[in-house]
Amino acid sequence: MKVLYLLLLPLCFLFSQIAPGAGIMAVFHRYPEYVCAKKGGTCNFSPCPRFTRIEGSCYQGRAKCCV
Repeated sequence: MKVLYLLLLPLCFLFSQIAPGAGIMAVFHRYPEYVCAKKGGTCNFSPCPRFTRIEGSCYQGRAKCCV
């Protein structure tokens, strides 16, 4: 039975590889809402508050990231 596990282990490693085109960023993808909050901004559906600027979009382009 242990021999079966040893033969199965390389097969699992073979099929668990990341696709070549995916790259490392596909594994650690961050949503735009997270990136906006990380920059210190907020996602607003209304115009940005005074003394802030638009730094991107949130919620699939429906809102603005105001920083």
